Amino acid sequence: MRGLDANRLPTAEVQPARTNGTTKFRPEPDQEFRDRYRRTMHPVDATARAIEPTAKVRIGVGLGVRTWLHGPEFGEVVDAVESLAFDSLWLSERITGHAPDPIIAMSYAAGRTSRLKFGMSVLVIPGRNPVVLAKELATLAVMSGGRLLPAFGLGVADGREHQAFGVVRTERATWFDEALTVMRACWSGAAFDHHGERFHYDGLVVLPAPKRLDVWLGGIAPSELRRVGRLADGWLPSFVTPRDVANGRRVIETVAAEHSRQIETDHYGVLIPFVGDAQGGPIPDKLVAGLAKRRPDLDNPWELVPVGWSALRSTITRFVDVGTTKFVIVNVNEPLTVDAWLTHLRDAADAVLPLETEAS
Repeated sequence: MRGLDANRLPTAEVQPARTNGTTKFRPEPDQEFRDRYRRTMHPVDATARAIEPTAKVRIGVGLGVRTWLHGPEFGEVVDAVESLAFDSLWLSERITGHAPDPIIAMSYAAGRTSRLKFGMSVLVIPGRNPVVLAKELATLAVMSGGRLLPAFGLGVADGREHQAFGVVRTERATWFDEALTVMRACWSGAAFDHHGERFHYDGLVVLPAPKRLDVWLGGIAPSELRRVGRLADGWLPSFVTPRDVANGRRVIETVAAEHSRQIETDHYGVLIPFVGDAQGGPIPDKLVAGLAKRRPDLDNPWELVPVGWSALRSTITRFVDVGTTKFVIVNVNEPLTVDAWLTHLRDAADAVLPLETEAS
């Protein structure tokens, strides 16, 4: 992404982030547009930005793709997550599974809460109309008072999911990059033209425009790390070790610098799958097999899934030691009743929320 001085934005055309295709903004010289564009596209003056030595540590709760919370009971769990002072709630997407649609579920959660932030871990972009999606998310961000944390991905490597989204697996990456470029242009609130491989718009304006929407991406593969550096405002990988995160962050920072970008120091996070206690049962066999396949490089793949509250606290602390400050914890053995959920959340709050810190 090209870094731009927001006080010297041209009044005729603005070339935003690295694109698939050509995206140009129509004239709009007012200061509000300049400020909004600066926030949306995140240009950086590396000589002017102060880096906080220590950022806020925040911990949220995630629901995995196997969650059964897709009925009215979801609201009771949402209420508990907020009342216990967790920072955020994260929804996974799986068209062919029981997990609720993330956008609908987040909207429902936003209407019940006043402080809780909410995000997707992750929402699939390929197969969606980027303008419609941008409008939906901008509306949710504005109506919730800026509590949306959008996180996007290419989608799971599953043929049924690809069919559901109407996308060929080999087309996902290019679709993703172009669609995200279009979505950022939509969030600027300015008129823009875009002509790419899939999408074509002339003089399009999408309102309301959010004050700020930081895009989070995951992944640990080299291509995924490069994408984070080029396009993202934050990084939220999963099934990783602190060493993975430290090494990945160096790649991201290098790629970001090559594109005159910088990811803020408090925008490095990690999603941690865990087993809360003995009552939760063993790690599911399917997950065991998946860990071995996903990370054949690890002698002990169990370090990716801490078992017990003490192990989870220790894992979070080790991530903090390498500069990670935002966490999403996901119980791989989800409670089977609302009462069990409430007990689990109280135990989780007691175990991990004392690890939260303020910036210094």
